[in-house]
Amino acid sequence: MADAAETPIAIAVAQFAPGDDPDANLEQMARLAGDAANRGAMMVVFPEYSSYFSPTMAGADAVAHAQTLHGPFVRALAELGAELGIHLVAGIVERVPDDDHRVANTLVALNDQSELVAHYRKVHLYDAFGQRESDWIVPGPIEQPATFAFGGFTVGLQTCYDLRFPEVTRRLVDAGAELILLPSAWVRGPLKEAHWRTLITARAIENTVYVATADQAPPIGVGNSMVVDPMGVEVVTLGENTGVAVAWITPARVAEVRRVNPSLALRRFRVEPR
Repeated sequence: MADAAETPIAIAVAQFAPGDDPDANLEQMARLAGDAANRGAMMVVFPEYSSYFSPTMAGADAVAHAQTLHGPFVRALAELGAELGIHLVAGIVERVPDDDHRVANTLVALNDQSELVAHYRKVHLYDAFGQRESDWIVPGPIEQPATFAFGGFTVGLQTCYDLRFPEVTRRLVDAGAELILLPSAWVRGPLKEAHWRTLITARAIENTVYVATADQAPPIGVGNSMVVDPMGVEVVTLGENTGVAVAWITPARVAEVRRVNPSLALRRFRVEPR
């Protein structure tokens, strides 16, 4: 009988450009998830702001389209995952109680039984490159890392700009994560695509983990959604178009790389909240 750690399981990154119509976004996500499931994927990762996105998104606009973790958008995703028999992970605009001006930038992870198994509110807000996400987003609290079990992996969640802070991924790895999911809206700009590819690869190599990234497709995002293995190898990569890429991964690959490169065991510093 084959060792479960050596049995490949398929995950998919789904790339599209969410718009300001949540129902239209759900239609695109259902089509992409169906495509991924037909190709064997047992989990599909969607971009940041999959529920609602507008280039002029701010304050009242975002609040008007925010929903709760158990609102209609998340319920529809849960039903889709159960129908297809797969896990779904996506970014939503979440309502913040008693705040008429800001929302939360939140990831939800739903299993194949319609259950919300994890959620994560973005900690590092995109106040860089001329943008100020903090004008309309409430930063997430620093709490226990968001993880869940899937296919023999412990899976960790982080979002977009978090990628520029190595300690975010390291905390997830310290909590047991072997697969990191990174829904994003990585905005285009000078050298931004180079930063994207370099940082994803660095997080995979330095933590000896798989990193699966789902970015928004152009014209806002850079695209280039990908799955990178613990040695920094791009297993699959999308270009600039809407679509899905499916990668077969195994816990055994993580264990193998960690035997060859035991950098986590050899490190002499720990991460502490600031």
